[in-house]
Amino acid sequence: MKKFFTRKSVAAIAVLGASTLLLSACSSSDDAGGDRVGVSLILKNDTNPFFVAMTAGAKAKAAELGVELSVAAGKDENDDAAQIAAIENAISKKDAGILITPISGGVYNAITQAREAGLYVIALDTPTDPADIVDITFATDNCRAGELIGQWAAVKMGGKKAVIALLDIFNDKNVPTDYCRNNGFLKGMGIPLGDPKRLADEPKTGKYTFGKGGAYEIVGNVATLGAEDGGRTGMEQLLAKNPNINLVYTLNEPAAAGAYAALKAAGKEKGVVIVSVDGGRAGVENVKAGIIGATSQQYPLLMADLGVQAIYDLIKSGTTPKTSEGLDFFDTGVKLITDDPQEGVPSESVQYGLDNAWG
Repeated sequence: MKKFFTRKSVAAIAVLGASTLLLSACSSSDDAGGDRVGVSLILKNDTNPFFVAMTAGAKAKAAELGVELSVAAGKDENDDAAQIAAIENAISKKDAGILITPISGGVYNAITQAREAGLYVIALDTPTDPADIVDITFATDNCRAGELIGQWAAVKMGGKKAVIALLDIFNDKNVPTDYCRNNGFLKGMGIPLGDPKRLADEPKTGKYTFGKGGAYEIVGNVATLGAEDGGRTGMEQLLAKNPNINLVYTLNEPAAAGAYAALKAAGKEKGVVIVSVDGGRAGVENVKAGIIGATSQQYPLLMADLGVQAIYDLIKSGTTPKTSEGLDFFDTGVKLITDDPQEGVPSESVQYGLDNAWG
């Protein structure tokens, strides 16, 4: 693994522009320790409820520890330039570390520059490929999250032919969150994969083998950018190709909500199973309402909390976080949430999901 980090004193953080939020909190223990700890949280966007929750988790931990927290975000899932600018800003401010949900490989060179400058860089939610682009990643096991909803969907189909729509983030690039969830879903169903690090590389027809098993047909993959409007237009495109879709994979719950809106507008919502990943309050409420059949719940507040704590501990005591056993990241956990449990697939109730929901 690459090692760039060296301990250093951290200068007081500068005020960022209008696109960046500054949280500053000082405690007596921080004053006594001497060093002030600056951390930059750099998100894909600041509108997705997942990233809003992540910001809340980081703010709460920063206030508790007396960490100076800056928050910056891209305008959407394609805005590499905004993330690169935020990384460069963190370097110029001599922050202790960066917490980032990297949009794509387009930001990797900037991350490397930050580490070479002495900043400790933690990826949140979205792993880099390779993993050692950053110092460590705190994330859901996205492959497992996809696998759980795939297994659930396969058993739910009960041996019927699955006519599948795949709603991803991108269709022009491969990022770990995207291909892990998508291909995890296919693997969970028992559909053979091609390259596990590529989208749309699997056979488009064949047999799924989990549960009772049955025939499947993949209508297509569409990009949603993880947004509700992207989910709606993507679902419309796939319905135009095949109006008999009966199983919809969505990479997150906003895309799932958009997909359902398109299905309902077309009079096709009945008899279609939608599965997703996130576990936000709105998404779990959609599981309760029967809009989403099952969702894999992840925990963004915990990711951000652990990230701020890790950088603080590194500066104050020199300790560094460790990856989970057998993994190249720290697994922050995932639970399948549904009120329609399926045999052989571990799950928790919607009430559990609401009790542990974010947003």
